[in-house]
Amino acid sequence: MHGDDLVSWPVTSHEVLAAGAVSSFVEDEVTTPSGESMRRQYLTHPGAVAIVAWDEKSDEVAVVRQYRHPVRMEMVEIPAGLLDVDGEDYLAAAARELAEEAELAADTWNVLVDVCTSPGGLAENLRVYLARGLRPAERPDGFELEGEEAHMLHTFVPRAELLDAIFEGRCGSPSLAAGLLSLEAARLGGRLETLRPGDADWPARRA
Repeated sequence: MHGDDLVSWPVTSHEVLAAGAVSSFVEDEVTTPSGESMRRQYLTHPGAVAIVAWDEKSDEVAVVRQYRHPVRMEMVEIPAGLLDVDGEDYLAAAARELAEEAELAADTWNVLVDVCTSPGGLAENLRVYLARGLRPAERPDGFELEGEEAHMLHTFVPRAELLDAIFEGRCGSPSLAAGLLSLEAARLGGRLETLRPGDADWPARRA
């Protein structure tokens, strides 16, 4: 099997219907390969990274508990953040987010999975990393917790307990589910040592 291809059908018009701090709601008029015209509305997005920080000795994973206003939930999530710093390397962004949200650093970084979180209506690409060889780290100089993050808690939870929570429908974070299920597949399938390196190419973000 080949895989996803970067393809862009011709856009004949592009209108920003509403501009936001992170995303904008836009409408494009697109010409299909058969010459028809269609309109599609979607949210723009800068992209994001997330981290499964796994302590192999204790078999625990670092998680945060964060309020998410759109769904009115306090969710169990893995550390994550937007790619909203111009020119920042993806892996550097992940390391920064891990320090900011969980006060951790890691010796070994691999890519677990790349996903388009909701490709029918949201232009978000998410890369989930596996971080191992964990050690305590201070938050970066100048970083201040604000908004939801000011009330965010971080802790370690047994990997098996998180998997149970996902399968039982008690935890619905997409980054948590994608990350933990990918780790489980890699662990059981003997793929841990053949995972992509942390600086691997990210095909969906070549455009």
